[in-house]
Amino acid sequence: MTDDQKSKCHAIIHGHAAASGAGNAIPVPGVDVASDIATLTTMTMALGAVFGQNITVDLAKNLVIAQIKKQMLGRVTKSVVKLIPVFGWIAGPAMGIAMTEATGWEIAHRLSKMD
Repeated sequence: MTDDQKSKCHAIIHGHAAASGAGNAIPVPGVDVASDIATLTTMTMALGAVFGQNITVDLAKNLVIAQIKKQMLGRVTKSVVKLIPVFGWIAGPAMGIAMTEATGWEIAHRLSKMD
């Protein structure tokens, strides 16, 4: 991964992580999952463009689902924690941001190797 690609990935991943945090701030069950899938799918497609790859929505969703399965325990914990008044309302979005960051960098590294 070149410095230019890393810089572009940084901007994409941080922007999508912020969107994920906003989506995870909604204390309605299931909204966080839908928000995460949508955010991670668009992030994956944008990361693909950085590496000159045309990633379809279907391929992006498959990559995202594979990553979500790896993080299943963390994602379930995030959903449960969000139910705790005050603490959960802060911790849930923070966990969503952290998981989106981790997923974004893992996908970016995977795509850079396909380059």
